[in-house]
Amino acid sequence: MHLVGHITVLFAFILFSSISVLGFPDGGPVDACVKPRPNQPYHGEARSQPLNTSPYKILASSSQYGPGSQVTVTIVGASFKGFFLQARDTGTNEWIGSWARTPNTNIHSECSAVTHADPRDKEQATFIWNAPANARGSVYFTGTVLKDYATFWSDLVSEVAR
Repeated sequence: MHLVGHITVLFAFILFSSISVLGFPDGGPVDACVKPRPNQPYHGEARSQPLNTSPYKILASSSQYGPGSQVTVTIVGASFKGFFLQARDTGTNEWIGSWARTPNTNIHSECSAVTHADPRDKEQATFIWNAPANARGSVYFTGTVLKDYATFWSDLVSEVAR
């Protein structure tokens, strides 16, 4: 009987440990950049909601960049738990630039991505994107905003704030 109790406790520990890992409370992993559904979470059977129902916008201070310039990027809309955004060159669709470290974010410099670093509700989030030191062109920001574990919108694309 005592062995059964230990096995039950061990099973419960493993179950609850896996649940906390599945939610990525500290942001999306770097491999989200290159999976078959890039920039989207793999949350079981959950799939992205239709874009036309998104309560979120990604606002950029500019779509143009020059050597060493910065663009402010803000997620606005309803309350949300998480995000995963990438900067991409409009002409080549390649990952470009880097993100400045800001509170409660994790940076994936390998693919010019920024993600949440905590699971708390957010009303908005603002980031600074740094352009490449010796290039100019046009940039857009794309990714996913998560209302909660199973409700998210992917393939959101930034618009220039007016």
